[in-house]
Amino acid sequence: MHPLPLRIMHWANAIAMVIMIGSGWKIYNDEVIFGFLHFPQAIVLGIWAQHGLQWHFFGMWILVINGLAYLAYGIATGRFARLFFPIRPREVAQEMIAALTFRLKHADLTHYNAVQKLLYVGVIAIVVVQVASGLAIWKPVQFSGLLALFGGFQAARLVHFLGMAAIAGFMVVHVALALLVPRTILAMLTGGPRVPAPEQAADGAPAPKPLH
Repeated sequence: MHPLPLRIMHWANAIAMVIMIGSGWKIYNDEVIFGFLHFPQAIVLGIWAQHGLQWHFFGMWILVINGLAYLAYGIATGRFARLFFPIRPREVAQEMIAALTFRLKHADLTHYNAVQKLLYVGVIAIVVVQVASGLAIWKPVQFSGLLALFGGFQAARLVHFLGMAAIAGFMVVHVALALLVPRTILAMLTGGPRVPAPEQAADGAPAPKPLH
């Protein structure tokens, strides 16, 4: 279900996001957008703003390089098309209710439910916007055209902050859903059940039974 390269990229992305969020909170505290919101020193990454910025760039390169590899892998292997689509609104609503009432079932690990599909596609789109808005903030002169698309420097900062909040929310929901179905965590560590190769499925060959 989860080949070794994918598992490595998944956990690398998770580490990069934690670094980016923690250091981003430290940078935000140096020039807040919302006067009522300050992040406690205990949960930020970096002793001072410049230190946080260095951590932010470190996480950024991990996220960008690893993210590009993840996108290339998902598209080239057809994994995205097989697992992430189609997304049906009715199924999303039904499974959101099931998750909120702790009745979410995920017996077949080889297929993502509608909530998972929506979350994964959504967070990929948000990360793309985050990279673009981050570049606009980092180099506002060099990327002046990109900055203009966001409506100016402060607007780009706001978009970047809201994107961070969305990613943090995704991580909370992602972990909560994984805890509801603990086998998904084990699958991302060990590889999960065996699935037929795409060419076998296309030829109508019988699929091996999942190894739970």
